[in-house]
Amino acid sequence: MVRILGVDIPDNKNIDVSLTYIYGIGPSLAKKFLQEVKIDPHKKSKNLTSEEINTLKELIEKKAIKIEGDLKREIKANIKRLIEINAYRGIRHIRKLPARGQRTKTNSRTVRGNVRKTVGSGRRKAASPT
Repeated sequence: MVRILGVDIPDNKNIDVSLTYIYGIGPSLAKKFLQEVKIDPHKKSKNLTSEEINTLKELIEKKAIKIEGDLKREIKANIKRLIEINAYRGIRHIRKLPARGQRTKTNSRTVRGNVRKTVGSGRRKAASPT
């Protein structure tokens, strides 16, 4: 396995896809990096030379984009700030509800956790004759 910036990158995937395993690098940014380093995006990551890996690492570090731990820390700090100033979005985060205007009557299972509370008809079953 190839390690770039502390993240194991899968061997049998194209390098443009496997770069997206790094938190903070999406498909478009991965393609942009590969164009700058002049690496074929359809090349498997196990076929990369150590020179190509090093130039890719240097480019990602040189661009000064936030990835992995730094990015996660910044996102947590932003959410903490919203909570401290009692913003609407902060309150939604506290209650573990959708923060971006989605409906909550249905379809908010991903934020709330997969809570499936089914309700019957409300009619009680008749007592069995004895």
